Amino acid sequence: MAGRRARAQAERKRRGRRRLIGWSIALAVLVGLGFAAAWGIGQLQERFAEAEDYPGPGTGEVTVQIEPGQNGYDVAATLVEQDVIASAEAFTDILVADPSIQLHPGGYQLRQQMSAQGALDALLDPESKVELRVTVPEGYTFQQVFERLERDLGIPAAEFLPLKDDPARFGLPADALTIEGWMFPATYTFDEGVTAEGVIQAMIDRQRQALASHGVAEADAQRVLTFAALVQREARFADDFGKVARVFQNRLDINMPLQSDATVAYGTGNLHVVTTTAEERADATNPYNTYQHPGLPVGPIGAPGDQAIQAVLEPTEGPWLYFVTVNPETGETIFSETYDQHQVAVAQFQQFLRDNPGWGG
Repeated sequence: MAGRRARAQAERKRRGRRRLIGWSIALAVLVGLGFAAAWGIGQLQERFAEAEDYPGPGTGEVTVQIEPGQNGYDVAATLVEQDVIASAEAFTDILVADPSIQLHPGGYQLRQQMSAQGALDALLDPESKVELRVTVPEGYTFQQVFERLERDLGIPAAEFLPLKDDPARFGLPADALTIEGWMFPATYTFDEGVTAEGVIQAMIDRQRQALASHGVAEADAQRVLTFAALVQREARFADDFGKVARVFQNRLDINMPLQSDATVAYGTGNLHVVTTTAEERADATNPYNTYQHPGLPVGPIGAPGDQAIQAVLEPTEGPWLYFVTVNPETGETIFSETYDQHQVAVAQFQQFLRDNPGWGG
């Protein structure tokens, strides 16, 4: 009897331990499931919660550069790095939602701590683009062009100078000794960070377009530019371009020296006078001296524009062999067929110089 009671008590204890273990396991499973559920909810909340974003229009100014080949994620990383936006996700979410959005290379003026939408709007706004603008006038020599580029683009002239004597770098014809004359005079806009070589290449490409639009073959390009640069320098008014071109063409046709003071002055480097001295005109060591060397000068003496190029291709019909600007202040120019007629005009010019000694140089 006592033995049966002892066995029954032992069995009850074993069942109690099994129930305790079972409840412990169940409790552990419930705790584990609860933890997993909480972790999953946290992950879902993190996944579907709005990306971190600045709330306002931003403050200050910062220039953001988008490089060629960058995608939206690259741009977003740049914006985060410069503290324009709070997170890359806020920016890329907008791009993913609208695949039609296109971002273009260049520099853009933005603010720091902008909303992602505000930053995107600024990048798509042409007014935000940072562009450098420069205008190169017709007739400018390479020195004048480089000085203007330095002033307006902030690129030192010293960075352009080595490029002057390397026309092959830009694919110019073999008869082009320098890039003089190939930098088309016009207004240009460049992105911030443009290089000296990039600027020159753009100007040369523009000159090539001009020549092509006038129907000038590549083989004739250097000669046309040399001739047109001379006309550009000598003519002042629209009506005179074709006449000046005709005078020089008439002289070339009869092997008569061009006798241009403008070419002599270019060779001396003194471009601020309207006359040259007898000694300068007699100097045969000056390769640009068209008093001593027949034909066109060895190269352009400046940057010709469309009007000068057209004048060379279609000069005004006329018998003139001479011209002289009798009044440099007004630009009045007299064209003559004979030497005697020309001397009368020269006398008018000399009288002007006596009355205005500063113009003689």
